[in-house]
Amino acid sequence: MGKNPYSDLPKNAFWKTGVAQENPYSIQGIYKKKFQIPPKAEIATAGSCFAQHIARHLKKNGYNVLDVEPSPPGLPENLHQKFGFSMYSARYGNIYTVRQLLQLAQEVAGDFKPQNFIWKKNERFFDALRPAVEPSGHSSPEEVIEHRQYHISRVKELFERLDVFIFTLGLTEMWVHKESGTVYPTAPGTLVGEFDETLYEFKNAQYLSILKEFNMFQAVLKRIRGGKPFKCLLTVSPVPLTATASGNHILTSTIYSKSTLRSVAGQLSSMQKHIDYFPSYEIVTNPRMHSIAFSDNLRSIREETVEIVMRHFFAEHPAIRDSELESALAIQKQKTFEEIQCEEALVEAFQK
Repeated sequence: MGKNPYSDLPKNAFWKTGVAQENPYSIQGIYKKKFQIPPKAEIATAGSCFAQHIARHLKKNGYNVLDVEPSPPGLPENLHQKFGFSMYSARYGNIYTVRQLLQLAQEVAGDFKPQNFIWKKNERFFDALRPAVEPSGHSSPEEVIEHRQYHISRVKELFERLDVFIFTLGLTEMWVHKESGTVYPTAPGTLVGEFDETLYEFKNAQYLSILKEFNMFQAVLKRIRGGKPFKCLLTVSPVPLTATASGNHILTSTIYSKSTLRSVAGQLSSMQKHIDYFPSYEIVTNPRMHSIAFSDNLRSIREETVEIVMRHFFAEHPAIRDSELESALAIQKQKTFEEIQCEEALVEAFQK
């Protein structure tokens, strides 16, 4: 047989040797880093609930993950997650969509003022843009505004300080305030608030709009930073949708959402030198795993699977072990696997 374009390709270029016959716990060549993450680099993490796993493992391996809204000294560790602490680099909760991320940056920059974001439940008031961080709510709308202003000031510091931004893309589906365009992480009436179809509408973002919005986010972030460069590492959450309001089957809706987000991440990474893509989605959903990557609900990612995903990451970005970071690691408090918070999963409680 004569020479052809596939003759000299490595084993990982073929399905048989790269997937069917490959060890799914250690996939050779599936990830090659685009850039180094220096030991002292200040890392910010954000995104959907799977991003909490990444933040936890980065801290565990000595990376300098920022936390600009740490828990109060007197708050017991087992209550951190309940009040939105120690989940990400700021107390913004899960950021499921790129639109939500852009909106946050625009608010920090003073370009956007969210509307209709104070929702009520049982005579208590909640920040609808992060409804789970105060489970008991606030006593007044003014208190919600005060807490949000403080939060935005902390996110501003985070955006100014970060060297590397790690973001996990989670969903394309979202609920939006019709008049202002304010986007929420949860549908009104699920955790807090009341649903009114005259006020809110469902939207399912498409590839071009997501790509545009992420680039808009980067432009706003650069402006906040005074032009100071940064690096970005994108992942796509392998966690399926809990429910869909699209009118389509949940399986096709999940595949649409994840495929679209993966395409956006691939485009950004291939066209922009400062953006890298880490294939957590592919490692978890690899057919060679035979569905053992998920718990019995076929949605939650098993802790063993998270360990496999992060081993692939640290094969390219080795754990940091200098004395200064070892000392910090020794006293650092870690969340357990069970503490991962995902408001989107609570939608199941409303299933008839």
